[in-house]
Amino acid sequence: MTTKLILLGAGKIGDAILNLLSHTGDYILTVADRDPQRLEYVKQAGFPNVTTILADISHAPTVTKLISGHDVTLSACPYFLTPVIAAAAKAAKSHYFDLTEDVESTRFVKSLALDSDTAFVPQCGLAPGFISIVANDVASRFEQLHDVKMRVGALPTFPSNALKYNLTWSTDGLINEYCNPCEAIVDGVLRETSPLEELEHFSLDGVDYEAFNTSGGLGTLCESLRDRVQNLDYKTVRYPGHRDIIKILVRDLQLGKLERRPILKEVLETSIPITKQDVVLTFVSVSGMRDGRLEQETYAQKTYSQHVNGQLLSAIQLTTAAGICAMVDLVVTGVLPQSGFVRQEQVTLADFLANRFGQFYAGHAPAHGGFAPASNTDFNKLKAVA
Repeated sequence: MTTKLILLGAGKIGDAILNLLSHTGDYILTVADRDPQRLEYVKQAGFPNVTTILADISHAPTVTKLISGHDVTLSACPYFLTPVIAAAAKAAKSHYFDLTEDVESTRFVKSLALDSDTAFVPQCGLAPGFISIVANDVASRFEQLHDVKMRVGALPTFPSNALKYNLTWSTDGLINEYCNPCEAIVDGVLRETSPLEELEHFSLDGVDYEAFNTSGGLGTLCESLRDRVQNLDYKTVRYPGHRDIIKILVRDLQLGKLERRPILKEVLETSIPITKQDVVLTFVSVSGMRDGRLEQETYAQKTYSQHVNGQLLSAIQLTTAAGICAMVDLVVTGVLPQSGFVRQEQVTLADFLANRFGQFYAGHAPAHGGFAPASNTDFNKLKAVA
């Protein structure tokens, strides 16, 4: 039985979602976007079982009409469109999924889900998303939790500019993470912390990195682990020196102010090229009591760009798309709840990695659809120096 699914947003991540879902034969896909060039690219790509619609996704009545009749709604749009799309999905009784890192948007989605007949699954993808699944899995093996540290970075394989960075996903989302308040648990108390602060340095496989506070990466994990953990935080990983330059732009030049963020977006998009030669670093470290001893367990992995169904997908495209596609699969097949608000950490790591899309995180690709083998490198045995 095929599932009727609508994807709103045909950008970089939306493109990868279409690649993964369309080749399974299990989904009939509609993709809507306001950019005719993006839709023309989708047509030229030749994805099977995909219909394109040119539409204004910011117009609530239009979105409601688009979603009607679809079993599943996926939003790959900027976070500020989340309220419109989520409300339309509820009205259409369609399962809802998104990639937002925005805390306020997620709170709105959670309120919609209270009396919903369908599932609402926000913050799918990498961070928030997969990182929460990993952290919850590692934390579940401890009797008492002390510290849970979550670190994620989408980095160019060959950094060549002063920022040592290339644009690999939504610029709006990136700015949101750099400018909005962050959540953390410090000494057992839920706190709001400042973005771009609490800088730390560490190394993996002989490569130096820095990490600092950014907004949204924890997803709902603060709420899930609040009564168990002493310290919980999320930081974005970059090459050394990146944070200082961003801080000049956001703080000193005041481009982080809400009304000036369009200027920051223009600066970034006209100055920093996109690349598909990237690496995604995922790092979780948990310490606590186990069998009467203070122990630490670490999960660390790197994922690289690769060809999938004949198309080169960047590492951030692949990991983000695989995350949301796996969650869709798990709801559609009944592994996850069919109604209400669903947190990322409600799925076990074993179920996620066993999924045909989650397998990209496991270090190998699904057996169907002509997926190329993944190029993951397992760094679990490496020591991080913080």
